[in-house]
Amino acid sequence: MQQSDRAGLLFALAGFCLLTVGDAIIKGVDGAWPPTAVASLRYTIGALGLTALLLLQEGAKPLERIPDLRFQWLRGASVGFATVCFFAGVWLMPLTEAIAIIFTQPMITALLASVFLKERLRASTIAASVIAFIGVLIILRPNFAAIGWAALLPLGAAVGMSVLMTANRAVRGQGSALAMQAYVAIFGAITLLAFTLIGHLSGAESLQLSPPSADVVVRCLIVACTASAAHWLIYKATESAGAGTIAPMTYGQMIMASVLGYIFFSEVPDRETIFGAAIIIGSGLWLWWQGRVRMIDSAEH
Repeated sequence: MQQSDRAGLLFALAGFCLLTVGDAIIKGVDGAWPPTAVASLRYTIGALGLTALLLLQEGAKPLERIPDLRFQWLRGASVGFATVCFFAGVWLMPLTEAIAIIFTQPMITALLASVFLKERLRASTIAASVIAFIGVLIILRPNFAAIGWAALLPLGAAVGMSVLMTANRAVRGQGSALAMQAYVAIFGAITLLAFTLIGHLSGAESLQLSPPSADVVVRCLIVACTASAAHWLIYKATESAGAGTIAPMTYGQMIMASVLGYIFFSEVPDRETIFGAAIIIGSGLWLWWQGRVRMIDSAEH
């Protein structure tokens, strides 16, 4: 293994684990403020920070002419939906279980891309998707008995992120990486603010707004910073080793989620969770390996 690959793998592992640290911080907010409001504050902070950075590095031009507004709104709405679902999910379920279900996202993305972007759908993708959803059902079964349909919230988050990934492919090359990250944060924040207002006006007790405590504000600020740092580390990882090489490091999140869940929330994964997560991760790794084999074959020919 080359030195650059080792550095890339370490950057990626650190980045993905840092994302899970942010998830654990959000889980600690449980019940202190509505999930829509927590997500709104987190993305508003992120949008302000990224916009300021974009203005410093590229000036006002990327904000004056935002490309393909339809897809930017779709990106914002999908990340907003995914964030609310995930935040609510980790409040209701153990952290490890929620994150395990999120790992179905690459398979869902491949299915959506085949339908909407006409990308080729391979038999390996279909097989991996079916196997992964068997793992999801194994994890969800005990949760359905405990919390009902709310157990599907992490799956909703995976679908939302898959829509975002598909929309990202549709607009790739239309701006710098920083500009595209700023756009999704801006439109995501606007969408989440709308979700928050609608939730408050709905009369649902769990969505009623009130002034946030200092603890909630600080947690959202920390998560905005850790998420930005995590994405920077992952970006550096792809520069050093390439996206295909670092992909398996994603599953470091499961180890970190298990450790943080045990230390801070006294959560111990049961046999069903471990078995279901192993099936989901195995299907994801198999799909990644099939992609690597195809890349090697095409390079040789």
